[in-house]
Amino acid sequence: MSGTPEQTYAEIVSGRRSTRGYLDKPVPRALIEEVLALAMRSPSSMNTQPWHLHVITGEPLDRIRKGNTERILAGEPDSREFRRGQPFAGVHRDRQIGVAKQLFGAMGIERDDKEARQDWVLRGFRQFDAPVCVIVAYDRELSESDDTAFDCGALTTCLVNAAWSRGLGCVINSQGIMQSPVVREHAGIPDDQVILKAVAMGWPDEEFPANAVVSTRKPLEEAARFVGFDDRQE
Repeated sequence: MSGTPEQTYAEIVSGRRSTRGYLDKPVPRALIEEVLALAMRSPSSMNTQPWHLHVITGEPLDRIRKGNTERILAGEPDSREFRRGQPFAGVHRDRQIGVAKQLFGAMGIERDDKEARQDWVLRGFRQFDAPVCVIVAYDRELSESDDTAFDCGALTTCLVNAAWSRGLGCVINSQGIMQSPVVREHAGIPDDQVILKAVAMGWPDEEFPANAVVSTRKPLEEAARFVGFDDRQE
């Protein structure tokens, strides 16, 4: 299911998908370092490289899973540090619902099965039970710069593609950092960094139904405009 170093860049990008089910198998640190080194070749504004990557596994990750889950079930409001904006509406909401239907359909979760739906949500707060979690943070002194979030997004895209090329699966998520005090405490993230995103990482479980889901993409003609091109240009 996952990629290999022998694949072309196009094959890796086209074949990659979000992984939400993982094998109970550790990932060697050397392999993670190789993936991160590739990811850090991503571009950044003025070469500022504002990112910090906190790679967590084992007992510290278990403590984060436990703290996230307990606080959510206790009704604690989320404390995400990066602004969320307004809830999705219109076509963006439609796409959100569309991928949820794909995932629930693959997992056999019925619309009225509240217990199964809650368990699915809690998987996100547990980092999908992946053996590794990468917390992406950035320097707080750059908080007013929109370039900083853009740069960290570029890095994260490179990270998941590099991981896929090495046989690893990932899913970028916000659930894992919604309870930021838990994450900051157990990952030892200093106060001069803003916690932005989480990336679950591990060996994909090819028997996990949701891993076969391929989310749709809007057509190129809807996303891109070409200005100044001659229609006869190839």
